[in-house]
Amino acid sequence: QVQLVESGGGLVQPGGSLRLSCAASGFTLDNYATGWFRQAPGKEREGVSCISSSDGSTYYADFVKGRFTISRDVAKNAVYLQMNSLNSEDTGIYYCGVTRVCGQEYDYWGRGTQVAVSS
Repeated sequence: QVQLVESGGGLVQPGGSLRLSCAASGFTLDNYATGWFRQAPGKEREGVSCISSSDGSTYYADFVKGRFTISRDVAKNAVYLQMNSLNSEDTGIYYCGVTRVCGQEYDYWGRGTQVAVSS
């Protein structure tokens, strides 16, 4: 059964850090590009970052460049999102998804993990 499970969310103070995980089962994650998206309350889902399957190229939305880092662990069949210097605008539900190529339609999604940045 194909499944993506996000974890690592929580409540953090402004300026803090979190590391999100996206664990895959039922398929080899490294065969896909993996992206992270987020949805803030009352807003549409937006792309945050993506890592390609072919060469590991990484892509970031402008609003997270320099603060977030996407990476993958082939042995663990997982992709991570290290988030530093968090601010209140980073609050939302974070989802991971897989696609053949970053920027194209996504094939599978996880159910998300909640991130709340508040003092």
